[in-house]
Amino acid sequence: MSNTPQPAPVVSEHIELKARNVSFEWEKTPLHWVPGDPFTGHTINVLHLLLPAGERWFVQVYKQVLPYIRDERLREDVIGFIGQEATHSAAHDDVLPHLKALGLDPTPYTAQVDWLFEKLLGDRTLPPGRAREWWLMERVATIAAIEHYTAFLGDWILNADALDRRGADPTMLDLLRWHGAEEVEHRSVAFDLFMHVDGGYRRRARTWATAFTALVFLWQRGARFFMANDPTLLDGKASFRDFVRAGRQGTLPAPTAMLRSIPRYLSRTYHPSQEGSTEQAVAYLASSPGAGGGR
Repeated sequence: MSNTPQPAPVVSEHIELKARNVSFEWEKTPLHWVPGDPFTGHTINVLHLLLPAGERWFVQVYKQVLPYIRDERLREDVIGFIGQEATHSAAHDDVLPHLKALGLDPTPYTAQVDWLFEKLLGDRTLPPGRAREWWLMERVATIAAIEHYTAFLGDWILNADALDRRGADPTMLDLLRWHGAEEVEHRSVAFDLFMHVDGGYRRRARTWATAFTALVFLWQRGARFFMANDPTLLDGKASFRDFVRAGRQGTLPAPTAMLRSIPRYLSRTYHPSQEGSTEQAVAYLASSPGAGGGR
């Protein structure tokens, strides 16, 4: 357990985490679900490629770290987190057959993502003891860094009114906002777990750099893959200029906002409760059609 002083939450807003039964019908969702803007839709579609494998990996790692948890409330939070992440993985996985039916086969890219999480970041044949524990703590810290960005994206999508104004497909928006709301809801769990079992600042900074670099690489590669393989585009390309344009329009996160999130995570006084609003997240979850709130 960490002896490092742990940053305290800004406010106490602890709630019980639970996996929700969700259902999304994709038959009416078009390939270009943001009308007239395939780049924005495909950039967000990268989530469907990354998250199924990534969140299965989260679950695998967290099941291994459960014996290290000595705080009962944190243990319950981690169990709730595991349930939510498993549901996220399945929900995004369900989008892929629909994309394939529309002529965009994601299999070549998802095979690469699966290799990353299952082989490069997966379990290794290590002797019991310090080496095995070191690898487990590296992955726990990496998940905390990734969760900083999933919470950032969750807060962004909950407030991305520009997508509504552009007429984005309501089912896709509901999937993204249900998922984003749960990311905001459980945004403190991964960081609190890391601080509980390790908490070393050098490890936090090192794994942040690894996670950030990998996410940027995978996301731009995924957007380029979708644009290049979209059967309706003659010369589909993805560029950073397009990303900046969409950020200014509010249909994607602004690059400047993403960059400003870096020093916040690396601050020694950082705590995830400083990001987003639990009240807003819970309110959306209560109204989400896919999560049963709108029925």
